[in-house]
Amino acid sequence: MSAAVSPPAPSGRTPASAPDTGATATTASLAERVVTWQRTQGRHGLPWQRERDPYRVWLSEIMLQQTQVSTVLTYYVRFLERFPDVAALARAALDDVLAAWAGLGYYSRARNLHRCAQAVMAEHGGRFPASAEQLATLPGIGRSTAAAIAAFCFGERAAILDGNVKRVLTRVLGFSADLAVARHERGLWARACELLPPASADMPTYTQGLMDLGATVCLARKPNCLLCPLQGDCVARREGRPEAYPVKTRKLKRTRREHWWLWLEHAGAVWLQKRPATGVWAGLWSLPLLDDEAALGAVVQRWQVPVEPQPLIEHALTHFDWTLHPRRAVLDSAEGVEAALGPGRWIALDALDTVGLPAPLKKLLAAR
Repeated sequence: MSAAVSPPAPSGRTPASAPDTGATATTASLAERVVTWQRTQGRHGLPWQRERDPYRVWLSEIMLQQTQVSTVLTYYVRFLERFPDVAALARAALDDVLAAWAGLGYYSRARNLHRCAQAVMAEHGGRFPASAEQLATLPGIGRSTAAAIAAFCFGERAAILDGNVKRVLTRVLGFSADLAVARHERGLWARACELLPPASADMPTYTQGLMDLGATVCLARKPNCLLCPLQGDCVARREGRPEAYPVKTRKLKRTRREHWWLWLEHAGAVWLQKRPATGVWAGLWSLPLLDDEAALGAVVQRWQVPVEPQPLIEHALTHFDWTLHPRRAVLDSAEGVEAALGPGRWIALDALDTVGLPAPLKKLLAAR
């Protein structure tokens, strides 16, 4: 099939006042090649690819947000063993869901999973809606995730536009408009909708194909252009600057935080406190956090026990880098702990897998 993308402007750039929103690619050309490539070269061994059960597809889509496939594989199987269907997830206590999620990070996903399962049971009779529009009304399901579920499970012609797919489409189309600007992102959504395959039967394969291209070929750095079925039409490749796409100028400024973690142990249990319902590690269980070593020392001195420094922890979160200084103290008596530190509970060291713990704490306690 002949190339269907018109060449870029001679300079390869467009004025800021008129950003390039992409050369034209015919639906049949691009979609057909993505479908053909996925069938022969795409990923086929992932457990959720064999599913058309909306619950399982939804679960995989949420887990794969911001998380590598290799990490998700183990969690996906284990989560389904614990919560085999939407009814089981809806019935579960939030603490149980957070415990099953512990280590995957971005814990708002787990809280929204729980809320969404309850909404499906209460508002939809235990069945996921069959359209992307309705799916997007559920807690934690955005437009792209809704489209993926609708395409995979119901064959709906709905466009996805996650981070990987944005990269693929902006490069192929030469879409140089700044995606930090809302109207430009809407423009890319419109182009994504135009490129859908005509036949709904091709939607699962096409959707998976775009995901596979973004994950295995059209990489953020050092893309494997020679392996791409769209290389002949790719504006970014023709320009020789694929890593310049997608364009998004607005970046969050990272900050740094530092705290001291008080690890109190008594009779084979550790004192943990539940984090607030919003903010970092919301709803998880954590060691008490103190602002500095002097504050930690002032708390511990009442028990007159040695304090053991533990290895420093450097933990990167979405918007800031966190330095944590763990300090361990073994108490002869639990008296006065709640009065000194506020509400919490003693949790047996051999029962830590029953509560949701942040990944760095889980690793710290496992190494004891």
